[in-house]
Amino acid sequence: MTGQTITNSGAHRIVFANEKGGTGKSTTAVHVAVALSYLGARVTALDLDPRQRTTHRYMENRFRTMQRRGLELPTPACEVFGGETGEDLLAAIDRLEVDSDFLVIDNPGRDDPLARIAVENADTLVTPMNDSFVDFDLIGQVDPESFKVRKLSFFAELIWEARVKRSRATIEQQRPEMDWVVVRNRTGHVEARNRVRIERALAEMSKRVGFRVLHGLSERVIYRELFPSGLTLLDKGHLGDLGTSHLVARQELRSLLSGLNLPEFARGPSALEPA
Repeated sequence: MTGQTITNSGAHRIVFANEKGGTGKSTTAVHVAVALSYLGARVTALDLDPRQRTTHRYMENRFRTMQRRGLELPTPACEVFGGETGEDLLAAIDRLEVDSDFLVIDNPGRDDPLARIAVENADTLVTPMNDSFVDFDLIGQVDPESFKVRKLSFFAELIWEARVKRSRATIEQQRPEMDWVVVRNRTGHVEARNRVRIERALAEMSKRVGFRVLHGLSERVIYRELFPSGLTLLDKGHLGDLGTSHLVARQELRSLLSGLNLPEFARGPSALEPA
């Protein structure tokens, strides 16, 4: 780990990090950021992947839709990180959180030195994963016969070291201890027996490295359909008629947001209930 941290006690930093792609990381980050905006928080999103720019493109699409339709929707500020060094990233974080209650950082889906710095400076670290042992391998390896956890992954060891370091310096830095949350996305497409094995492996691993497990967003076509418009499931009244599955998806998001246990969450997920 780099050991580079900042001490400003401004915005609460939510970092979405997973070294594998295709886990719904950016979709989850965008929906959490927009949900916090709906709750009246000042939110800024920082996209750390200048090649994919998924979060930033989503927000660009959202602004275009608002302009085209003459809408005013709660929307986070967003920018793509344009620096090159760890010092540049720390300076960007320090600058952006001055006028923010929450800083949402979307890491690239790969191992990256800057992504590691973002992880080190997370207050809430969110690791979305698909409900499969392919994605579980990001956290640890399991025995092929017993499905017992054999060893931590490099990614899990990095986070463990960062959390230990952060815990020792919490008082000096005036930051909360890092809360690591593994979010299980797309659980509906997993065979029941395999789902039970994953649950057991996650429970065992969580005791060893101290993360919490939450259910995230199921696999639904609507998430892909919303991207071009930049709209989210929370933009009720602008999505047309929503089916039952979409209402269930909105409830999944509310449950996820509540489970993140974010600070100054006075209005609570009930503020996101359909009108």
